[in-house]
Amino acid sequence: MKRKASHHFFQGAILLTMAGLISKVLAAGYRIPLQNIAGDVGFYIYQQVYPIIGMAWMISIYGLPVAISTLVAEEKGKGHPLSVRFFFIPLLVILLLVGALLFGFLYVGAPYIAEVMGDTGLEMPIRVASIPFLLIPLTSLLRGTFQGMNDMTPTAYSQMVEQVVRVTIIIVATVYFVEQGYSLYHVGAGAAFGSIVGGIMAILLLSIYARKRYPSFTGETMEKLSYKRAIKTIVIVGLFLCVNYMMLLFIQMADAITMVPNLLQHSMDLGRAQQWKGIFDRGYPLIQLGTVIGSSLSLALVPSITKQRLHNKQEEVYKDASSAVKFSFLFSSAAAVGLILVLPGVNRLFFNSNDGTVSLQVLALVIFVGSMALTFSSLLQGLGSMKAPAFMVMFGFVIKLFLNELLIPLYGMLGSAVASVGAITIICIGNGLLLKKALSLSMSVVLPWRSTWIPLLGMTGVVVGVKWVYALLLPLQDRLDYLGYTFVTVGIGVGVYGFLLVRRNAFTNEELLELPLGQKMIQLIKRRP
Repeated sequence: MKRKASHHFFQGAILLTMAGLISKVLAAGYRIPLQNIAGDVGFYIYQQVYPIIGMAWMISIYGLPVAISTLVAEEKGKGHPLSVRFFFIPLLVILLLVGALLFGFLYVGAPYIAEVMGDTGLEMPIRVASIPFLLIPLTSLLRGTFQGMNDMTPTAYSQMVEQVVRVTIIIVATVYFVEQGYSLYHVGAGAAFGSIVGGIMAILLLSIYARKRYPSFTGETMEKLSYKRAIKTIVIVGLFLCVNYMMLLFIQMADAITMVPNLLQHSMDLGRAQQWKGIFDRGYPLIQLGTVIGSSLSLALVPSITKQRLHNKQEEVYKDASSAVKFSFLFSSAAAVGLILVLPGVNRLFFNSNDGTVSLQVLALVIFVGSMALTFSSLLQGLGSMKAPAFMVMFGFVIKLFLNELLIPLYGMLGSAVASVGAITIICIGNGLLLKKALSLSMSVVLPWRSTWIPLLGMTGVVVGVKWVYALLLPLQDRLDYLGYTFVTVGIGVGVYGFLLVRRNAFTNEELLELPLGQKMIQLIKRRP
């Protein structure tokens, strides 16, 4: 019976992981058409409020539900029935206070925040972006309860529904406001409105699941939930966990706060500063997609690592952690180098201009250091360490603010790109050292340096050659010409890199089986002369 429950739990964990990946791809992908519709200035306005919206979503997906599920699991472990009066109402009161405080801070502070950002027109979008925090208590309580019952399906589906509704509303609202000639600041407000509707749809779906699966919680025999214990769990488990997943959001928040004011010091007027901030923000959806590629397979191993740790299987923990680090290193390095190589064409294809290409190529390095930092922090969480990785993210945020103030007035958007890479590199190194201490994990042993540089060089040479031949045979004149050019170069580059990795024995047979087409790769190695 225990084995069946464990199997059901890990099936649910995999479903939740897949839902998270789909949501992340949607969250990155829709910003490309958004920029095409609203332009660089409209995209800048959206990106100014996006970190606020993103943080609300992260808290309701990763942070508070995990804390609540911890409390639910503890009560179940004690054999206590869950009581509306003694368990859910105290929890809801705490969550309502958290949501109200965050909402109040943003709503009341919107004029000051907009002034700090260097653009007082952002007051309205910021105020609308504060409203999703009022939905966090219900979504978090429902998701956390399901997860505490080892029932991941409602959370996974609600997460995907919320994101699909949100993306649809954002695109429709942007098209409407642009076509009707509204101020571009309405684009930011419309995007925040999409998050509100998405959150409401998630609550409705979760409520339907709750009525069907758990018609009532009538137990009254448990002791009243301690407010002190609940608050401690929410802060330590929920918020610290959440901060680890907000690394890129904090970096974007630092840019939202400091970039335009510092561009104004770089001899720009407000309109031009807004435009260049929007151009710089083109890099973040590309980075987010690259980070998903670079870290998704390694993060899929984290539930297994948590399970092995709980069963005190240290050798298996070390083995799985080593594989996770290796996967992240191999895929994120290729994603970063590949994006740098094709970025001139991608910039033209997705955004219809080559503006800011050099700065975006520097920013692409975030894919590598960001994927590694996220992998390290996730492994640390799997090992039970929550606080230290969160403090590393906050330290990186402070470093990013400092570097922005130092470099943007001198080098413009290139300075911000360097600051982002520098700040996340510090987070990556810090998390790597923490992981080494926790597991005695030697990066020099785990990371396959010799098996990586030849595939990277091979991929680079082939992509450069394909680009030259393609441009020679089919001159690139308009935007659509870049579609085939980009897909051909990316496809060939991925194929060459994967082939060379396998031929260089970068993976063990066991690791290859974790990959798509892994069995065929093993056969390829066996046929090697």
